[in-house]
Amino acid sequence: ISGNMKLAQRKDGSKIHTLIETRGEGGLFLCAPTGGYELMQGELTALSVLTESERESLLQAAWSLNEHIPDPDPTPTGSDPSSLRPGDDYNVRGDVRALLQSHGWTRVKDGENEYWRRPEKSSGSSATFKNNVFYVWSTNASPFESQKPYSPFSVYAILEHNGDFSKAASELAKQGYGAQREPEDTGVDISAIIDQSDLDEPEHTIAQDPGEFPRHLLSVPGFINDVCDFMLQTAPHPEPILSFFGALCLQSVLAGRKVRDAQDNRTNLYILNLAYPGCGKDHPRKVNSEILKAVGITHGTADGFASGEAIEDKMLVSPATLFQTDEIDTIITAMSGGRDSRIEMITHVLLKFFSAANALYLARLKAGQKETPAIDQPSLTIYGTAVPENYYQALSNKMLTNGFFARMLVFEAGARTPEQDFTTSPIPDSIIRSAKHWAGFFPGNGNLSNYHPVPLVVEHTPEAKDLQRAYGRKADEKYDQAQDLADLVTMAMWGRASEKARRLALIYACSENAVRPQITPPAVQWASEMVDYATSRMLFMSSQYVSESEFHANCQKLLRVLREWKAKKGHAWMPFWLVNRKLPWSQRDHEDVRVTLINQQRIEYHEETTKGSPKRLYRVAE
Repeated sequence: ISGNMKLAQRKDGSKIHTLIETRGEGGLFLCAPTGGYELMQGELTALSVLTESERESLLQAAWSLNEHIPDPDPTPTGSDPSSLRPGDDYNVRGDVRALLQSHGWTRVKDGENEYWRRPEKSSGSSATFKNNVFYVWSTNASPFESQKPYSPFSVYAILEHNGDFSKAASELAKQGYGAQREPEDTGVDISAIIDQSDLDEPEHTIAQDPGEFPRHLLSVPGFINDVCDFMLQTAPHPEPILSFFGALCLQSVLAGRKVRDAQDNRTNLYILNLAYPGCGKDHPRKVNSEILKAVGITHGTADGFASGEAIEDKMLVSPATLFQTDEIDTIITAMSGGRDSRIEMITHVLLKFFSAANALYLARLKAGQKETPAIDQPSLTIYGTAVPENYYQALSNKMLTNGFFARMLVFEAGARTPEQDFTTSPIPDSIIRSAKHWAGFFPGNGNLSNYHPVPLVVEHTPEAKDLQRAYGRKADEKYDQAQDLADLVTMAMWGRASEKARRLALIYACSENAVRPQITPPAVQWASEMVDYATSRMLFMSSQYVSESEFHANCQKLLRVLREWKAKKGHAWMPFWLVNRKLPWSQRDHEDVRVTLINQQRIEYHEETTKGSPKRLYRVAE
């Protein structure tokens, strides 16, 4: 249920009166026996429960009485004051109705105030279109926000370009929107300034590749290093990144529900390792299960997501659980499709569990139960693995903006290592001692501490606290920059960065000293650098694979081919015949993609005259 909502308003001069509003999660209201309030019907101790359809009907009835639609926020439509900007032109001439219909919206009522129904809804309405303003009231009309007005250009940018207004304006210009006005003749030579209009986008608007994983980050003193070393010693194909993050997730679940920092951050993480077949993705999972079993945590792991209900049932039995699965790409593919109600439920449950680690999680009410089952401060950690290509191809605009991607930390393993001589070894005593400490540590009071824990507060040193605040400010600045550009994906990622860094610093402290953990400057520095890298890499890779159209996808494919060539051959030219072998498109498709990327200054193209046909050469622009 959403928070407070203003459903119907009326504007009287400069004052706006709220006629009907709701109170939701986090909202407060007055009722009997407060003075001036009287209970007219029913009992406060036996509240009626609305069905989803009844609630929707009541909300729609209230929304239909709304008399005030605010003006949409100003949107960036271009920066050249001497021209009619494409976005402004689209606000006047664009066919926003056809655009909405192409994305599954249905016009259910004509007239001065049109009513529109969101996709996947069979009755009622979800928004209005009046005075060239699209006003959404439904809370289920993603990617639009509830109770927010949108101009036609904003609708176009959100639906066609994932909220990237710069790309939207550029594409509209190609379609003929906007018109260049002749500059006044001032007698001043401004040709050098005009030439700047052909430059590429500002650097900060393009996701930059941070490169390979910084190997110095694969070290956390104490338990994590011990477990990682054991995994590497006993693996047929030792892979440092897989082993390290497997060990990190083990420490995450062992400390789950048992520690927190002063800001109430917890240790649960969603980690995804990408590795090719045969790299040994299963070995860290096996070692984690063996260690948990050795210290008596027999219900501490699960190996897949059968359904959202199954996740809840598992967490009710074991409130701190490590889900280890090799099917993450399959789940993500289904999430991106958005048509499977079972997958939608899994997504919903995982999103809730991530944020409920310091709160009370209410599970579904089963038939025959009188009270809703609840889990106090659940700790769900995910250690997932997938094949890189499968994962990246599964990403979609929906996946990037529904919150799950922003909650994850994704890291790519290296190439498959040579097979080593290894023998099965008993788990070292140092690992067993640390794991037993966490298994037997129950903060709180009495025999209810496992049900209602009171976690140990792990404090920052003064220097670490300053570093943590500084990183929080940095993440806020990145978020603000993305907000200025209406980049929803980057906003979502940096909006979670500080939280993930605090969780990692807390885990570092638990690994370094299980008995007296303290968050030190090295812990914060390590966590901040880890999140910085992961955020930058995730944004870069998503920009290379997630596309708004088939043509955009082809442009991304050619760029990936040329980048792979550059990684192997440096700045040497790649011959067209080899490009064509990797991308067997029609001649017209090759030409269209080439011209577009040349115009965007993303690639360079050169033809050499030979006795036969010209030799065509490609490379990534410097």
